[in-house]
Amino acid sequence: MLIAAFAADAADNFSLLALFGRADWIVKSVMLGLALSSVLSLWVVIDKHVELAGLKKRAKAVEDRLWGGASLEDFDDVGAEAKRDPVAAAFAPAAREWRDLKRQDRLTVAQTELALTRADRLVDGAIGREIARAERGLSILATIGSASPFIGLFGTVWGIVNAFRAIAERNDSSLITVAPGIAEALFATALGLFAAIPAVIFYNKLAADIGRYGARLDGIAEEFSARLSRRLSERTQ
Repeated sequence: MLIAAFAADAADNFSLLALFGRADWIVKSVMLGLALSSVLSLWVVIDKHVELAGLKKRAKAVEDRLWGGASLEDFDDVGAEAKRDPVAAAFAPAAREWRDLKRQDRLTVAQTELALTRADRLVDGAIGREIARAERGLSILATIGSASPFIGLFGTVWGIVNAFRAIAERNDSSLITVAPGIAEALFATALGLFAAIPAVIFYNKLAADIGRYGARLDGIAEEFSARLSRRLSERTQ
């Protein structure tokens, strides 16, 4: 009975809530900061996952229209969709360039080359802006992934310092004296890793997904540019 009671008491003393409750305000601040970082990281991951799913769906819709034989005239609605559709926003400048040029009966070679160069630059700039917009929030994951282990390490060092203080105050180096401080220190380390590891994993995954999305936009841009070049050449004197 005494052994069972001691085991139960030890389990209570070293539960996560007990470790947090015994910690001083500095270690508690570290633990709370790491816990909030984990919640923030989870929110960013969910938000970016939903956003990227929508972007991939819209990119696929544009690809289906292109590969399905749609002409440049079929993309006249791109400008109207640009405000609510990031994929359409990437190609709105080229569509606008085509709408302006097709009003002219004939084009010179110089006009054609200038139009193609201007359209390519506008599309490249628009794609760059859309990729930058898709990457918003990734810096939060990168910061949490890189900083959390060091913040947890700070809490660990502080907890160990508290353990040595307890030894000095009580003049007792038994396990009962040092165990609480060591446990608090290790708990801070665990929280730091708990916040950092998922942030690093999902940062790499989301960065790779955004890279593939950017490659799809580049592929669509090349096809759009080729069609624009072919149509302009038909109108060149």
